[in-house]
Amino acid sequence: MSRQRFPQEVKIEAVKQVTERGYSVAEVSTRLGVSSHSLYKWVKAVTPDNSEKQAVELIEAKSEILRLKAQLRRTEEERDILKKAARYFARESE
Repeated sequence: MSRQRFPQEVKIEAVKQVTERGYSVAEVSTRLGVSSHSLYKWVKAVTPDNSEKQAVELIEAKSEILRLKAQLRRTEEERDILKKAARYFARESE
């Protein structure tokens, strides 16, 4: 069984029809005489990898968590100081 080789221009145009023009993979693959599986592989090859974006979002989320934990710790310390001050002044007024 011999596989048909498609020129790069055909692959690029097929991917554009799916990604930019909104045609379905089945429709484009039937029209061009290429398997749906091959067309899906072509589309996947040109779509950007999201792993870098996800890594950046994860780092941002972790830094936000650390910032919020520090803010919580500072707020709890301030609350404790205010509680002690309230008790002190409550005893003074008696």
